[in-house]
Amino acid sequence: MTLDAIDRKILKYLVGNARMPYLEIARECGISGAAIHQRIHKLTEAGVILGSYTIVNPKLLGYDVCAYINITVKEPQLLQETIAELKKIPEIVEAHFISGKGNIQAKLYCIDNEHLMRTIFDHVLRIEGIAATETSISLQEAFSRPIDLEFILPEER
Repeated sequence: MTLDAIDRKILKYLVGNARMPYLEIARECGISGAAIHQRIHKLTEAGVILGSYTIVNPKLLGYDVCAYINITVKEPQLLQETIAELKKIPEIVEAHFISGKGNIQAKLYCIDNEHLMRTIFDHVLRIEGIAATETSISLQEAFSRPIDLEFILPEER
């Protein structure tokens, strides 16, 4: 899909504030509300926009431990099956196929270290395809940010 200047502008506004009213975006872009709806629908259908969600602070909900587990799978053909099993563990909020140490990196939130230990021993390590894990605990998030559209979507592409 080729993005024009208006598509880029729409994405910039939505990344900055996913709750920004479409009519306000339309005013900023100088086009009709109906055109904004059509363009956002087109961007969604093309897979450019994957969705929007509210970001909550896990610590304020009682989840004081953020950890990353590098998982080594016994056999490459078990990757998809392992991912399917990891999806069943509610503490795991992300999983990525990685290079380096392991095959999968999972991010999870737990109430405390005991909860983390129970999650690893009672759930993660019971998945049949897992050969080994290495866990790192985040001491504090240094920063988090949305994708910088000026970098990702330069005007001339």
